[in-house]
Amino acid sequence: MPYGQEVRIVHISDCYLPRLGGIEVQLRSLALQQRAAGHDVTILTATPGHAGVHSGLDEVDGIAVYRIAASIPGEIPVHPRGGRVITDTLHRLRHTGAIDAVHVHSGVVSPFAWQGIRAATRLSLPTLVTVHCVWGPGAQPAYRLANGITRWSKWGAQLATVSEMAAERIRPVVRPDDVLVLPNGIDPALWQIDTSSPEPGKLRVVAVMRLAPRKRSLPLVKVLAAASRQLAPDVHLSAVVIGDGPQLSSARKAAAGIDVDFVGRLDRDGIKSVFARSDVFLQSSVRESFGLAALEARTAGLAVVARSQTGIREFVDSGIDGVLAPDDAGLARALVGLGRDQGQLASISAHNRSTPPAQNWPDVLQLTDSAYARASALMTSRA
Repeated sequence: MPYGQEVRIVHISDCYLPRLGGIEVQLRSLALQQRAAGHDVTILTATPGHAGVHSGLDEVDGIAVYRIAASIPGEIPVHPRGGRVITDTLHRLRHTGAIDAVHVHSGVVSPFAWQGIRAATRLSLPTLVTVHCVWGPGAQPAYRLANGITRWSKWGAQLATVSEMAAERIRPVVRPDDVLVLPNGIDPALWQIDTSSPEPGKLRVVAVMRLAPRKRSLPLVKVLAAASRQLAPDVHLSAVVIGDGPQLSSARKAAAGIDVDFVGRLDRDGIKSVFARSDVFLQSSVRESFGLAALEARTAGLAVVARSQTGIREFVDSGIDGVLAPDDAGLARALVGLGRDQGQLASISAHNRSTPPAQNWPDVLQLTDSAYARASALMTSRA
């Protein structure tokens, strides 16, 4: 299925626009890139549309979106008969032309995506499953996901993750060569912006995150506080935290006494505006399977400071693109080091501005094409 020819792709995801999480945003970008390449793209989702539209054909960005959502309090993306409705929808789509690939996007607990995998494989459609998450080995959802992955592989689905780090958690439950790495994509031109040079006596930090326990928003504030104390009085640390979430109030209270501005959720232009006047991007999560916001910041020329246990290590070479640390104390030390060494900070910034990341859309689309071909061959071999 070369990208010089039209390919008919059906994406299946629990969540999609108007929700604005990481999977939703990346799926939208992928779908738009595929459509721009000349392909026929359709999306099936359990997320209601605007004005509470729960079912039927919608259109977002000119792309057909079939909403298969139930009227559940809190708009939880679950449908009790999702498997049957997905199967019927795939049947109808197939009657209007061959489906070349079904691309399912899964998290740790993604009931709609799991229903989609079963429906697609029962119909013998080439099925690619991208697992966008990473999980702790002791968490109960991990066992459910591991069991699911084993079944998906037996059903004939091709498995993929967004980073080698995430793949390492999956390969023990299937054959290692059965798991592909399909990174998130980025358009470097959108993030190549004019950033101001580091100012003597100042270190300007930015974080983009959901303020929630899983993202470790309170530990991030503690890292900022520790670095601020160690840098004072010679260097003033200021920070801007972009994002919203259930821990916003707690994070604000924890940040009392240090220079941190919580600005809420911003669109791309708003984020770029903050990046343009920042020196360092800080990421405190230890469960980032990829870290798209960190990649965007790195492309904009910011030094990235993050934990070494995440997928960020695949595009941040410590000491060159930023600093990777084994623990939170290491994150604080990295901030202090960059605050005191303007030369290192300037060197990292210059490197990041002049070196585009490998995770660009043309390359990611080629990898996706290859993954669809693998999925097609796998399903054919099981026919």
